[in-house]
Amino acid sequence: MQQPDFPAFQETQPIQFPQSSQSPQMSQTPPAYAAAPQGYRRRIVDDQIERYMRLFGAVEITGTKWCGKTWTARAHANSITYVDEAGNLAAAHADPSLMLLGDKPHVIDEWQLVPALWDHVRHAVDEGGASSKGSWLLTGSSTPLGEQRPNHTGAGRIGRVRMNPMTLAESGESNATVSLAGLFRGQFQPAASQLSTTQLIDAVCRGGWPETIGMSAPDAQTLTREYLDTTVRNGFPAIGKDPHIARRLLVSLARNVSQAATYSTLLADMYGSESNPEDFVSARTVSEYAQAFADMFVIDEIPGWVPPRRSPKRLRTKPRRYFADPSLAAAALGMGPQALVSDWQTFGLLFENLCIRDLLVYARALPDAAAEPVHYYHDDADLECDAVIELADGRWAGIEIKTSHDKVEQAAKNLLRMRGKLCETPQASRVARVREPEFLAVLIGVGDFAYRRDDGIYVIPIGTLSA
Repeated sequence: MQQPDFPAFQETQPIQFPQSSQSPQMSQTPPAYAAAPQGYRRRIVDDQIERYMRLFGAVEITGTKWCGKTWTARAHANSITYVDEAGNLAAAHADPSLMLLGDKPHVIDEWQLVPALWDHVRHAVDEGGASSKGSWLLTGSSTPLGEQRPNHTGAGRIGRVRMNPMTLAESGESNATVSLAGLFRGQFQPAASQLSTTQLIDAVCRGGWPETIGMSAPDAQTLTREYLDTTVRNGFPAIGKDPHIARRLLVSLARNVSQAATYSTLLADMYGSESNPEDFVSARTVSEYAQAFADMFVIDEIPGWVPPRRSPKRLRTKPRRYFADPSLAAAALGMGPQALVSDWQTFGLLFENLCIRDLLVYARALPDAAAEPVHYYHDDADLECDAVIELADGRWAGIEIKTSHDKVEQAAKNLLRMRGKLCETPQASRVARVREPEFLAVLIGVGDFAYRRDDGIYVIPIGTLSA
């Protein structure tokens, strides 16, 4: 999709969060840089970028195309080179070191178009030593594949930051009065949500794209459909894959969003009208196309959670697939706000996708976040938990996701059952199998208040949550 022209370089304007003990721990006065775009809304990931710029010579900002990576990188930079511009692309192929020139910190936008740039940046960081900290910012919307992969991982030289579309807290639709970090610290105050059901449905359809803030849901969905069409029509032929297969898989992924569907299930969904779907593609081919969508950051795979950490079952549990933004799933299914009102079950799946999108951002911002901080739980007794937030030090929390308050009682019983099964000390042992959770919560869509139940479980409308 054609990206908007950037306005003249001016000092960044930070997004304003409510000042409370539950507000996100974000610096409100970021440094001014020459390349900072006018009107920039400060993102939760900005604090991580600033920290990584102190630790690494270069920082790679990866994530879904159109989620605001370039603007965010520019908010931390003094100059920028757009590799995808025709003249720059030719120059980068001829001499990649040219893309590193500019006042530091310097942004190299869409670096993955010339994968050799990675190793040039790594060598420049090595040569600069300690004085090179925070010198370069690399942005990219896909992962180089196969022979195009860089020769070196960049470990110790290039830090990697994952960026997502905007959360409800960043777009202003959540009042950010309940903090995920605060819950882990045992801090909570009851709060009220101002997010109506209509606004929530619109947020699912409009998505967290910076360009669509303030747009009507129908207008935003037009842009999202074009985004998907461009991704399929141009992105897959560029990596030697059939866009027709990709389009069928995209719809199948949307139909199975929030579920741990097998490749065989996706294949049957793609060619269900045929007597033998494997006459068209194999399950292995479906897995390759699904991985391509993941490499383009169109989908996020959420791994299963199996305590203890060394259990081999962690690697054997099928991931659940979510779109990087719920608006992508809505667009793939061809469903707008009115259609979702008439199909509450589908809305529930897309609402879960929205919650996982936000939880990924909030959890990655935690000081002790694990490498993969968001999981789901599903055991052989069919006991489930939609989201398990796990920190690097072993602390964890369980979160159930429900569209409305009338499902809270059922969700709370499920959470208590999971805690009892995992944490109670077996009779033959003096040690509990799993440490107690830091908190258990039900994250809801339609509900007026965030509060703590008598059983200790929090009920939190998504319109109050932030990092």
